[in-house]
Amino acid sequence: MPSMDIQELMRLLPHAYPFLLVDRVLECEIGKHIKAIKNVTINEPYFPGHFPGYPVMPGVLIVEAMAQVSAILAYMTRAERHDRKSLLFFAGIDDARFKRPVFPGDQLLLEAEELTVVRSVYKFAAKASVDGELVARAVLMAAVRDIGS
Repeated sequence: MPSMDIQELMRLLPHAYPFLLVDRVLECEIGKHIKAIKNVTINEPYFPGHFPGYPVMPGVLIVEAMAQVSAILAYMTRAERHDRKSLLFFAGIDDARFKRPVFPGDQLLLEAEELTVVRSVYKFAAKASVDGELVARAVLMAAVRDIGS
């Protein structure tokens, strides 16, 4: 699959600014793996408070970025987008590890590999790196849930 720009991402994911944490999908092999990027800039809304004088991207947001990339893979695998009837929700995090901080100016390479799909529950091995250096990794789970009409 060719790359996916921000306009397509905004149609695919239910997230919006300031919580959309993926800027571009570089490649996606449906049902297998995905690679995407997040450009980390000093303009991110969390930097003034995390940490004043030493801006560091919060680890929880790195995990969220990996989860969003995993969700894109799940939506692509299901051949559908979020809708008013169901959403893909974060369901679990296992074995999360953080290797180094992420700073303004860094470009996160976000990768996820689909491990299993059982009914509407997905499991992914996800990782984030900067300039080829591992930043974080985790096993993530997501589940499709009905939200009404």
